This record gives sequence, structure tokens and C-alpha cells, in this order.
Amino acid sequence: MCCRGCQAVAQAIVAGGLADYYRHRTAKSGTAALDASEVVPEWLRQAKLYDLPEVQHSFVRQEAGEVREASLILEGIVCAACVWLNEHHISSLSGVLSVEVNYSTHRARVRWDNARIQLSEILHAVAAIGYTAHPFDPGRQEQLFQKERKTALRRLFIAGIGMMQVMMYAVPMYLASDDGTMPQWIADMMRWASLALTLPVVVYSAWPFFLGAWRDLKVRQVGMDVPVALGIGAAFLASVYATLLGEGEVYFDSVAMFVFFLLSGRFLEMGARRKAADAAEKLVKLQPAMANRLVAYPDSWNNELVAVSSLSLGEYVLIRPGESVPADGLVEQGASEVDESLLTGESRPVAKRVCERLIAGTVNVGSALVMKVDGLGQDTVLSGIVRLLDRAMAEKPALAQLADRVAGWFVLVLLLIAAATGVTWYFIEPARAFWITVAVLVVSCPCALSLATPAALTTAIGSLTRLGLLTTRGHALETLARVTHFVFDKTGTLTYGKMSLLETLPLGGLAGPQCLRIAAALEHASEHAIARALSTAAEVHGQELETGETVNFPGSGVEGVIAGRRYRLGRLQFAEELCGVVAPEAVLLGRNGATTVALADEYGWLALFVLDDTLRPDASEMVAGLQQRGKTVVLLSGDQEDAAQQVAKELGIPVVRAAMTPQGKLDYVHELQCEGAVVAMVGDGVNDAPVLAAADVSIAMGGGTQVARASADMILLSEHLLHLHAGLDVAVRTRRIIRQNLTWAFAYNLLAIPLAALGYITPWMAGIGMSASSLLVVLNALRLVQSGAGAAKIH
Repeated sequence: MCCRGCQAVAQAIVAGGLADYYRHRTAKSGTAALDASEVVPEWLRQAKLYDLPEVQHSFVRQEAGEVREASLILEGIVCAACVWLNEHHISSLSGVLSVEVNYSTHRARVRWDNARIQLSEILHAVAAIGYTAHPFDPGRQEQLFQKERKTALRRLFIAGIGMMQVMMYAVPMYLASDDGTMPQWIADMMRWASLALTLPVVVYSAWPFFLGAWRDLKVRQVGMDVPVALGIGAAFLASVYATLLGEGEVYFDSVAMFVFFLLSGRFLEMGARRKAADAAEKLVKLQPAMANRLVAYPDSWNNELVAVSSLSLGEYVLIRPGESVPADGLVEQGASEVDESLLTGESRPVAKRVCERLIAGTVNVGSALVMKVDGLGQDTVLSGIVRLLDRAMAEKPALAQLADRVAGWFVLVLLLIAAATGVTWYFIEPARAFWITVAVLVVSCPCALSLATPAALTTAIGSLTRLGLLTTRGHALETLARVTHFVFDKTGTLTYGKMSLLETLPLGGLAGPQCLRIAAALEHASEHAIARALSTAAEVHGQELETGETVNFPGSGVEGVIAGRRYRLGRLQFAEELCGVVAPEAVLLGRNGATTVALADEYGWLALFVLDDTLRPDASEMVAGLQQRGKTVVLLSGDQEDAAQQVAKELGIPVVRAAMTPQGKLDYVHELQCEGAVVAMVGDGVNDAPVLAAADVSIAMGGGTQVARASADMILLSEHLLHLHAGLDVAVRTRRIIRQNLTWAFAYNLLAIPLAALGYITPWMAGIGMSASSLLVVLNALRLVQSGAGAAKIH
């Protein structure tokens, strides 16, 4: 099989009892007794197979109800206008909920209601406007890129050869026209030779422009290829007409030169786009295609090499040193170190022991490991990261949406200007009217407007991903550059979140170990750092107690029933509401800034647990750096006043709010926003999810809860707080470069179109200007690659 997608389709065909498909497919011409009207095109037959659940499981993510999401490769994308056309056409389909196309990677992220529209119908709709869409496969995408690159090189080569050869005939004709020394029969011969050399340039090299124009017109849209195709076609046909008549001016050299410069610009832009999307593509290719499945583990270590797509949840795989982890799972046996640098930006290998998590795409660099698979396909952490990255690159902030709206009307206005220019020059100087009109059609460049923001965002997001700061929303960088207040959670954000139990103070009739077992039982389903610390400490005191239903109160604590008795564990006020007894003196005393958690039942206080955490070593430097930039740093914590104040004192944070509930944090951020502040919230827990969603831009820690990461605009996978400085640097530079790009795009068009209309710009000069305009925008955006690398070294 050429790829895993074809393998999955073939398996689905055979498993579905449709093996006769191959008999019909391989039958010789004329032997199949089918009416021609009943023959279904092969690509459409394959598209229908993509509707099968057993085929979709490898590339489609199912959401609530019948909502599905898939990543598709789009073939035939050549400019920003192609992206606009596909997004508008697909989004107009009934049942399609959203669609975003990434111009740099040519990947489309589509969400649809499967009860209203099938995936095959979406693929068919894309084909109807002249493009090809199919499920994303890293191997196939690389093949398509290489194919696209080779085709572009061939077209460029033919245009270049044609241009040089035509110029050899054009120059003598220009020189001879001044003194009239060239006989007419020689001039005619050179014209015919120029026609013969220009014909393959127009028919083959310029074909993408004509094809793009036809696609646009077929759906009653006017894209950038329309004026280009008009300019090339009109100039070529007029020259052919003059050659047939043997009189009049011919500009075959201008046509060949124009096509060559346009193709050169697109080819260089293709390479720049590839470089800009490099970080995302590296992530996509991390997951291996094959895995060593343990057939009879733990009885035997016999293994077989199988495709990752054939693995099932609960199976065991062997990961040898130097091999990539094929899926998500837990270490079942062995101890080693794993390289997670491409995912988290952490250059040092991370130690892995039994029961610790492995992430698909990371590399085992130590000893052999046995892993139990618990995440496959679209459910792996790696797929989730790629999905978020795609969404961030495809989403357009307000500035980009404005540029797209302007570009959408730009071409129509341009055609009207060109028509008016042609009519005006016809009355002024008819001999120049045609070529001036062609120059006006060619010189404009709405693509530069549409590329200005996406090119910069794609490059910046890729640079930050390499640092371990994952951007999940398109507006995040634009907003981060304007932030005035950074609000931090304490536990798991400024501290490691790996709390340890310092002391257990019994307050009732139960012994300390028994109270600890009750607390661990109540917290058994929680991911919070305090819950993990209590559970770890309780392991030495016997088997965990069985609990009935537990209810979590974010920001306050947990309530549950054990052996028919109701307990509460959490903040003092929360526990006091259950027992109805004022807290004893021992509970009210501080513990030098340590975190205290109370346990109570319906009859009174039972115990006080004193826990402590460790500050992250780069937290102090990070806070000082933000304050030097003029940012206001705030600490919001659900811990008691003394614990929060102790951390704030060590880090030099002047504004502290302790004992904050999730609602309290939310209200505080809303207050800041009402005062005109632009707020960035950094947190990691379930209780931070509401305020993360409400902040202007939110950053979740990579080791935080799933809810926090889902609510955030950015995720700090590396968990190095200093990388926030790198993110801020890149955000500021990105905003500056976007403004530079938009300024250039508007200024170029405002200057170039009037000059062309006044006759100061020839068609070949217009071709250079148009190509250079788009290329300059992309090259300017690529400066963010260097700035991202520089920020990484500094921080």
C-alpha cells in the first residue's frame, strides 16, 4: 500500500464483503456488463468509503452527538484566493459547522453534522470547484509537496527558457525598428519563432493561472487569478493576431517574462511557506507507522511488527531504545528516559518509571519499555496538539478578517479601474491603451493583503511551538502583545504542584493514619496536587477505603460518603459548613505559609493536614522580567492568606488575593477588564477553567488538568515560566510585522495601480512588482523564525 489511508480503505472494502470491487476494477475494457451511465468515478467511489465508521476512526474525531471533525489535505491550493474560495464554498454547505484552511500546510480542518451531511459529500463539493480533498496522511502530504514542487520547477524552467529565447528575437527587432534596417520577411520569421516559443509558456507554464480563473468564475467569484489570466491571455492573443496579419506590435517577450516572474515569485513563496510551517509538519511526522506488539504478555515477550493503525486499546507494545512511542499509554514494565523535546521544548530526557505516562511521538533513549496502550489515533496527546496547532494557524484575528474582506472586493474594483483606464487611453493614445490596461490588471496584488497576517502568524506559532509554548487560538498572539496585567494561580503554576504532606494533626477521636485514609478516599478521583499528595501519603497506611458518590466543589473542596458517614475535605469554611462547629485554635494557627486542609464530618472536626509545595526555580526571574516590562503581576490563590502571602513575598508580587473561589477569581478579572486592563491568566486546575475562559488571553500549564488546557488560548508544554518572556517577545514582533506587511500591501497597491494607469509601468515590470509584493510579505514574516530562536537563547 502507498499509505495507511489506502490500507484502511482496502481493509474496509474486504471486511464489508465488497471484495467484488477489485474484480470490477481490474476487469479488462469491455468485459463488464455495466451501462456507462451506471459507472461511478473511482475517486467518488473511494470518497463514499470514507463515510464508513471503520475507515473514519483513524482520522475523524467524534464530538457530542453526530458532530464530526477531520483534517483534510487540499490539492491545488496556489494562493490565498484559493483558501478563501474553499472556505466560502465548503462553509456554504448545509450541515458544515466550520471550516478553516491553513495556507501554509494546505490542510483543512472541517467540522460537520453527520446527520445532515456526509464526508463524501464534502469531498465531492470540493472536487466540484476544481480541487481535490482527501483525509490527511503525513506520508501522502510529503509526496504531494514534492510533486507540487517538481511541477512548479518544470513550469518555471519552461517559462525561463522560453523567456530567454524569445528575448533573443525581441532585442534585434527592437533595435532594428529604430533604423528600419530589418527586412520584413526576417521580421515576420522572428515573430513566428517568438510565437512558437511563447506558446508552451502560455499553454503549460501559465496553465495554473487560467485554471484558477476558471475555478473562480465557475462559482461566480472573482479571485486574483482572473486579472492575471486576462492579462496573459489578452496580450498573447493580441500578439498572435498581429503576427497573423503581419503588422502591429507583438509583445511575446513581455508575456513570457511576465509568466516567468509570476512563477518565480510563487515558487519562492512555496519554499517560504514550507519553512514557516516546518514546526507543525515535524509534529505531524513524529508518530511512527509501525509498532512491536507483544502477543502474549506477560507470559511471553514474543512480539510482532504491526501497523500502528491496527493496535487496540489495552494491548501491550515493546519500545526498544531509539524507537518512537507509537501511541499513548502507561509504562507497564521497565525504566528509561524519554526525549520529549519536539513536544515540550525540554531538551533533557525525562525519566519514566512504571505507571508513568508515555506520549505518542516521543523517543525512548534509555532501556526497553513495555507500554499498555490507552490512546490511539485522534485521541492521542500528539493528535490533540496538532489539532490545536492547526486551529490556531487557520483561525484569523480581526485584522486578518478585515484584510480578507478588503481583498474580496479588491479584484472587482481593479477590473473596473482597468476598464476605465483602457477606455480613457483609447481616446488619448490608442496605440498604448491595450498594454497600459494589461499592466493595470497585472500590477495589483490582493494576495499580499490576504497573506499579510496568516504568513506572520504561521511563522510565529511555529517558532513558539519549538520552544514548548503551544498556541491554540489565532487571536492569542495579537492579544498577548497588548497585555497589561498577568494574573497567576499559585499551586501548579508558580509552584511545581507536587505537594508533600508535612504533618497530620488529629482533632477528633480518630487517629492520624485513619483520617489520612479517609482523606485519600475522598480525593481518589481528583487530579489536584493536594489530592495526589494525600493519596501518596496514605498508601503506606493500608488499602484505600471505598467511597460512595463524591461531589467536587471547585475552589472549596470535596464532599463524599464513606460507610454511611458524610465527610468534607477542603478549605476551613467549607468544612465548617458541614460540621457546624467553630474551628478550634489549632486549625486557625498558620503553619509558616504552608497549605492547610481540613477534614470534618457532620459531628465535628477530625483532622488538619499541613502540606507544602516547591516554587519553580525560574518563577522569581519571570516575575521580575514582567515587572521590568511595565506589566502588573497579580497572584490569585484559593489557599489561605498566609500561604499565598508567603509565595508573593518570595517572588516580589505586590498584588495578592487569597482564599479565592473560582467565582471570586472570575469577578476580579472582570473588574480589571472593566478598568481597561488587558488580562493574561496563567493557571492549571479545574478551578481555573472559568477565569481562563474569561481572560483576554489565557495560558495553561502543560501538566495541568484537561479542562484547564481546553479553556486556554496557549499551553506552556515546557512548563518553563521564562518561556512566557519568549512568547511575549514573539507576540510583540508578530504584531509589528503584521502591521508592516499590511502597510506594505496597501501602500504598494495605492502606488502601483495609479502609476500603471498613467503608463509608467510596463506589463513585465508589473509582473515583477506583483510577485515581489507577495514574496516580500512572506520573507518579512520569516524573520520571526530568527526572533523565536533568539528569544529561546535569551530566556
